[in-house]
Amino acid sequence: MKNFLKLLGSIFICFLPGIVGGFFTANNLYPWYDTLVKPSFNPPSWVFSPVWTTLYTIMGISLFQVLKAEDSPDKNQGLIFFAIQLVLNGLWSIVFFWLHQIFWAFVLIIFLLLFIILSIWKFYRISKLAAYILIPYLLWVSFAAMLNFRLYQLNI
Repeated sequence: MKNFLKLLGSIFICFLPGIVGGFFTANNLYPWYDTLVKPSFNPPSWVFSPVWTTLYTIMGISLFQVLKAEDSPDKNQGLIFFAIQLVLNGLWSIVFFWLHQIFWAFVLIIFLLLFIILSIWKFYRISKLAAYILIPYLLWVSFAAMLNFRLYQLNI
C-alpha cells in the first residue's frame, strides 16, 4: 500500500506542471494562438491532451522507480535534475501562452531538453526502466522544440 501511494504521489507531482500550464494555455489559446501562422507539421489541438496525459503518467512512473531505489549521490542529483525539468516544463506554457514570448519559450525548451537528458542520464544509473520510459518524453519535447522554433520563424 505504501508503494502504491508513493506511485500515485509521484504521478501527481508530474501532473503539476500540466495543471499549471493548462491554466495558462486554456486562457490564451483563443484568439492569440489561433492567429499564429503554423507549420504544416503542427498537430491538431486534440492531440496534446492525450499525449501529455500519457507523458505525465510515465514520468510519474519513472520518478517512482527512482524514489524507491536506495539513496545515492546519483539519486539525489537525478531528483534535482528531474525537479528542474518539471519547473521548466510548467514555465514553458506561461512564457509561450501567457506572455506570448515565442522566442524565449524556445530558449526555455532548450534548457528543458538539457535537463530531461540529464535526468535520463542519472536515472539510468539507478534504474534502467526509469531512464528508458522517459525517452518518449524526450522525443515529444524535441518535437515541441522544433515546432516552437518554426512558430517563431513564421511569426516574427
